[in-house]
Amino acid sequence: MCATCGCGDDAGPRITVPHEHEHEHGHGHGHGHGHGEDTAGSGSTETVTLEQRVLAKNDVLAERNRGWLAGRGVTAFNVMSSPGAGKTTLLERTIRDLSGSGPIAVIEGDQETLLDAERIRRTGCSAVQVNTGAGCHLDAQMMHDALTALDPEAGTLLFVENVGNLVCPALFDLGEQGRVVLISTPEGTDKPLKYPHIFAVADLVLVNKIDLLPYVDFDIETCVRHAKSINPGIEAIAVSATTGENLAAWYDWIADHRRPERYSRS
Repeated sequence: MCATCGCGDDAGPRITVPHEHEHEHGHGHGHGHGHGEDTAGSGSTETVTLEQRVLAKNDVLAERNRGWLAGRGVTAFNVMSSPGAGKTTLLERTIRDLSGSGPIAVIEGDQETLLDAERIRRTGCSAVQVNTGAGCHLDAQMMHDALTALDPEAGTLLFVENVGNLVCPALFDLGEQGRVVLISTPEGTDKPLKYPHIFAVADLVLVNKIDLLPYVDFDIETCVRHAKSINPGIEAIAVSATTGENLAAWYDWIADHRRPERYSRS
C-alpha cells in the first residue's frame, strides 16, 4: 500500500497499449506500494518517515522523467480533477481542435477499464491506459512505464489524465511541465477551499461546464478568488468543453507553456 494515502493493492498498475501490441507490465508502483514496509502498530514518527521516503523517491524519478521529456521536446500537462468534471471530454475536443499543431498523445489514468483510452484513440490520437487498481493517483514510476510504452515522438504535446481525485494526485510530481486542475460548475464555488493542496500546486484552474451556469449555483469570480487565496500565482480560465466556449484561451495557455524555457519546475 501507499504510505501517503493507503491506496494500492498487491497487483500493481497495468499499462495497456493499443491492440496491435497490447501487453501488461508486472512491475510494482516503485514508490513504496506493497514492498513489505509494515507500519502497523508503529508510532506516527515512523509513518511520517516512510511517507517522506516515498515522496523523496518519487521526486527523484519525476526529475528523470522531466529530463527525458525535455530531451525530446515533449511537453506534458498533468490534468487533475474529481470524477465527472469533464477531463476526457475536454481532451477529446482539445485534440481535435489542435490536430494540425503537431503530434499529440495521452496517458490515461483510471482504476479500471480502458474506456477513456478508447475514447481518446477514436480522435486519432495515440494513448496508453494506466489502470491503478485500488490506487487513487498516478506516480512518477507509472509515468515512466507509460512513457516507455507510449514512446512519444519528438515535439509531442502530451496530456496526462490523472485518476479522478482531488487529494492524492497533488502529492505526486510526475515530471510534467504544467499542472492543470479542472473543476466544473455543478461541483460548487467552494471547491478550492475544500481541496486546497491540489490548487496550491497547480499552474492553471479550468472552470468547466460554464454552459450550465444558468442552472446551478456557482460564482466564477468567487471561485477564482478562493483559488488565488491559496495560490496567488495560479491562472484561471472558464470554459465549456461541450460548446467550445472560451477554449481559445485554453489553447493560448497551452501554446505559451510549450516554450522550452518552462521545462524546469521550482
